[in-house]
Amino acid sequence: MDSAAELAAAILMMLGFPCLMLGALLPSIPVFASAAAVTYLADHYLHRKGSYLIKRLSKVRAGLSIRFLIRQLLLVLLLARLSLADDLIYYGATTCFIVFYALQAPQGALVTLIRTRRRMPVATRNVDLASRVRIPDAPPRMLLRRSAEKMLHLDLAAVAGILVAAAMESAVAAFAGIAVTLALGLLYVLTLVFYARVRRVSSDSGQILAAIDGWLREYRPETVLYFSGSKDSAYQLNMWLETMEQLDSRPLIVLRERVMLERMAPTTVPVICVPGGVHLMNMDLSTVRVALYAANVGKNIHMLRVPTMKHVFIGHGDSDKLASVNPFSKVYDEVWTAGRAGRDRYAIADVGVRDDDIVEVGRPQLAPIQTWQGVPDDRMPTVLYAPTWEGWDDNPGNTSILLAGENIVRTLVKADPPVRVLYKPHPFTGTRSAQAAAAHRRITALIEKAAAARAADPRFTAQASAQADAKAELARIEGRLAALSGGTAKGDEAEAARDGMVDVHKHQEAARLRADWNAAYWRSVPDWEHRVVTGAEPRLYDCFNVSDAMVSDISSVVSDFIASGKPYAVTDSAELGAEEFRNQNTAVRAAVILTNSATELDGLLAAVRNHAADPLAEDREELRRYLLGPDEPKSIDQFNTAVADLARKAETRNSGQETRVTAGGPDVDMNLTEILPDQRTSPVEETDDDQRTAPVEETDDVAAG
Repeated sequence: MDSAAELAAAILMMLGFPCLMLGALLPSIPVFASAAAVTYLADHYLHRKGSYLIKRLSKVRAGLSIRFLIRQLLLVLLLARLSLADDLIYYGATTCFIVFYALQAPQGALVTLIRTRRRMPVATRNVDLASRVRIPDAPPRMLLRRSAEKMLHLDLAAVAGILVAAAMESAVAAFAGIAVTLALGLLYVLTLVFYARVRRVSSDSGQILAAIDGWLREYRPETVLYFSGSKDSAYQLNMWLETMEQLDSRPLIVLRERVMLERMAPTTVPVICVPGGVHLMNMDLSTVRVALYAANVGKNIHMLRVPTMKHVFIGHGDSDKLASVNPFSKVYDEVWTAGRAGRDRYAIADVGVRDDDIVEVGRPQLAPIQTWQGVPDDRMPTVLYAPTWEGWDDNPGNTSILLAGENIVRTLVKADPPVRVLYKPHPFTGTRSAQAAAAHRRITALIEKAAAARAADPRFTAQASAQADAKAELARIEGRLAALSGGTAKGDEAEAARDGMVDVHKHQEAARLRADWNAAYWRSVPDWEHRVVTGAEPRLYDCFNVSDAMVSDISSVVSDFIASGKPYAVTDSAELGAEEFRNQNTAVRAAVILTNSATELDGLLAAVRNHAADPLAEDREELRRYLLGPDEPKSIDQFNTAVADLARKAETRNSGQETRVTAGGPDVDMNLTEILPDQRTSPVEETDDDQRTAPVEETDDVAAG
């Protein structure tokens, strides 16, 4: 809907300019004024929506400044066609637009200067910078946000005044409008000059980096979660935040892209975002003994080069996809997997990861997943369809959406006895393949149509009073969450770093409120209503907990769902055959295998409706232990033990190196910079790019952030 509205606005705007020319040539003041109003409003709407069409217009030489300049030139043409070329209105309009454009140069330069001066070499959260570096308040957001658009729209007063003056044949309105435009433009520039002088952050990046090093020496972090990736990969980081908060050692999160700070979920763990490779490699991380990596990306090399800490690949999901046995993983000291399956997967793949370097730690993130107790008598079963995305290539086995998705949903919504269907697609669905995007839209339409039909069926009744109460509860919780998060919205990155200390009590309250929100959300809708669930909330695991079965593809979603003990089905989209499909994919050994026709769904539904007659129940329990490890000790305890064991190995290595330096004489002393913890170095090559990261692995699959 939004895309259609944006396209309509763009079409209206582009049609408005020929109408402006027509109004100028006729000449007709009403036609010109009407066309001008359309172009102003459409332009403003597209900018307010942040439409991609704005960028497209710039690529075809129809950018923002050009559009405003053309409108102003056509207004001058209108005055000439009205025989006002020798009138003061004409000279005033011409002079106004020349001066107005002259003001835009310093305005643009000042906005750039302010942003540059307030851009720090690093950005932080939960790090005390305020006592170490002077960071003044940010300029008001209204001054810098969409600044070019704001400046250009100041010509509205002059354009309106000139049109009124031309219609009334009196120069008073024209010069009044011109005065307003030029005065506001000059005031804007002078205001920017003030903020450029008094609201700058220290221009000495060394001072800020020294402040960070000072804080690091006081805090003495021991375990680092290192992450680099695009904005769409934030879920890979967010899934580890709660685990980091539960570590026994002092945690630190190191990010490489500034945009990740905006996408990262709230956390109490200190966060340092270091875009520059030189800055990272010269940062004092001498107390860190364990570095955890959630993704294989090119920028990992900037941390992997530090020998005084042990490096561990923890990944962002556990599945039978090739990304889970990436040969790059052999660069790490250890690879941590959930259970025995991960160890066997590397052995079978034979990609150079030694069995001795693999540690089974369980999956701490799976703690919120509830085990199945069967379908309650007072409600119908719920089946979750959580397909993965299309991937980076056109392999038909990547996702079921293309070949099987509609058959799966059509079979489920027509099931008798009826079931409820929840559809939660992977957040990347349709980002690469137009066919996948179209299939997703068709599946969504199927579910929405079935939901509307069920709502009109008298057999399905809603508890209006209870749902109204739940919706009121949702509104109350959302209001409180907004109040809790309202104080964290900062003017810019520097101010956010200065004031980015999380209030632990508010953080804990927000966590409780999000749990309450989830419970209220499901109470606010009928338990028989089909739903399409997108966005960050409800989370994937919340959908697990309200479902009695799941249909998915080969991805970490399946491995995670197995923790619930509930029946599940996996689609053999590549049509390998059930036996070969099981041989190639460990996670489907206790699953109902679906062909693209989805006719095998009857077996899944039978297991859901009659838990006692479920033929795969024992297989699922055995597979759960194989994939995810034992229930005891708890996964977070296993994880903490693994961190402590590896930290001891790092200490042993460092102590040995120090002894070797002490006893080794001059020959060893020559290599001090390679082995001492507090090393400083200048790299041969640096990658400092906030928007790109060089991937080494394909993104593993999780159906929701």
